[in-house]
Amino acid sequence: MFYWGDFTYILLIPGMILAFYAQSKVKSTFAKFSRVSTSGGLSGAQVARALLDDGGLQDVAIEQVAGRLSDHYDPRIKKLRLSSEVYHGTSVASVGVAAHETGHALQHANHYVPLSLRNTIVPVAQLGSTAAFPLFFIGLLMRSGFFMDLGIIFFMGALVFQLVTLPVEFNASRRAVYLLEKRHFLTARELDGAKHVLSAAALTYVAAAAMAALQLVRLLILRGNRD
Repeated sequence: MFYWGDFTYILLIPGMILAFYAQSKVKSTFAKFSRVSTSGGLSGAQVARALLDDGGLQDVAIEQVAGRLSDHYDPRIKKLRLSSEVYHGTSVASVGVAAHETGHALQHANHYVPLSLRNTIVPVAQLGSTAAFPLFFIGLLMRSGFFMDLGIIFFMGALVFQLVTLPVEFNASRRAVYLLEKRHFLTARELDGAKHVLSAAALTYVAAAAMAALQLVRLLILRGNRD
């Protein structure tokens, strides 16, 4: 993007490699442990329901959604959405992912500060992701430092969102592992498999944050070259 001869693209290569590796890792790890059934035989939806009820979150609904690895918790309407594979699945991977998303619901109920901050800055992050590059590109064409700086500021909002997401995701996984062990939903070996699944998923968020940081460095270099 921006113009021919832009060698700052080189900065993005490590981020691209990490992102590709993270996506491959999460897919292969999820696939591997999707073939490992739990001894308890409970589905992801059943485990999530039990953990939510234990936490006093009977008002949080669980619904099935389309897509693979499309699982998420929607704090606006207190709804846990699980992909078909996780909702019905009785594998280590399905139970691990369901518990992780339940962790987000518990964060919300307990007013976990990083989650509250992330939810607050969502509009800013969305605006930053949408407007940052167009504004910076306009600044390059017009040789306007103002528009380039504005683009950088907008992009920083998107980067902050990525950085805040890290503790949110790590904490949700820690909650998931603790609850699965506490309720004996998984054996020690199964729990180890769930940890592998959640660690692989966490790597995708690390890759996204790293890529955003490298993009910011790139924009700053391009901006400096215009002075």
